[in-house]
Amino acid sequence: MAHDSTQRPALLMTGPYQPWDDAWLSSAYEVHRLWEAPDRAAFLAGQGAAVRAIATRGDLGADAALERRAIAGAALDVFWNEPRIDARFLALPNVLLQPHHASGTIETRQAMGALVRDNLAAHFAGEPLLTPVA
Repeated sequence: MAHDSTQRPALLMTGPYQPWDDAWLSSAYEVHRLWEAPDRAAFLAGQGAAVRAIATRGDLGADAALERRAIAGAALDVFWNEPRIDARFLALPNVLLQPHHASGTIETRQAMGALVRDNLAAHFAGEPLLTPVA
């Protein structure tokens, strides 16, 4: 999916705990904090005019908007049912899936490493992956 910043704004939706300094963004980009939006439904009903990166916890209601192509595209790194990914996302060409890398506890890092190891073992054994990403 190509993005032309001269024609379409990229909207970044962030969770309430994530502070952002908007000054670094160029005029081709906008930051919208969905939880503060006066009309969340209208925001999500955009007519494919934006590529949105959703970097927050919990359901923002973007799933249906992505499926009906109301959102041109989204990069997702958090999911309501982590580490499992909703299979609907695997079939959507307007979605980029990325593992979430923001945690820093020893236990979480060990679990992430174990998951990578187990996925690799499953792959090389010809078995289904525990957390497939298309």
